[in-house]
Amino acid sequence: MRRLTVDEVWRALSHTSFAVLSHGTPDGEPRSSGVVYVMSGGRMYVAVAKDSWKARHIAARGSVAVTVPIRRGGVMSLLVPIPPATVSFAATAVVHPGTILAGLPGLGRLLPPERRADCSVVEITPAGHFVTYGVGVPLLRMRDQEASRARLPIPGKAGQP
Repeated sequence: MRRLTVDEVWRALSHTSFAVLSHGTPDGEPRSSGVVYVMSGGRMYVAVAKDSWKARHIAARGSVAVTVPIRRGGVMSLLVPIPPATVSFAATAVVHPGTILAGLPGLGRLLPPERRADCSVVEITPAGHFVTYGVGVPLLRMRDQEASRARLPIPGKAGQP
């Protein structure tokens, strides 16, 4: 049986734009929310309101967890409920001023113009391992948990080969 590669995971992350970003408050309370992102140079970038709890909490702690659902099934998913494949990972996170949007045109396109002046950008660097379910696995094989799961070390300093 063919095994999933790290390159396939990077490709899957680059072909979608929605993730669930989880972080903790400075008091250790868990939080998560849906975000829109772009990938660039082995990092994920997310725009958030500069005065948001998300920006403050992530800046204070510097670590996050990310889960990216990857839609499966094409037209068939309209007729039959098909769960998405997923990629999850832990990461370090740095909050930057929104001025770096100029260097991230893909993220700028996803952000409404009226929000650009009032945002911060979270730079997320995957660390440790990618944990996947259903990525690179034929749809019918997703019922086999052993065949559907993978845990792949994230190589390189920035996480991208």
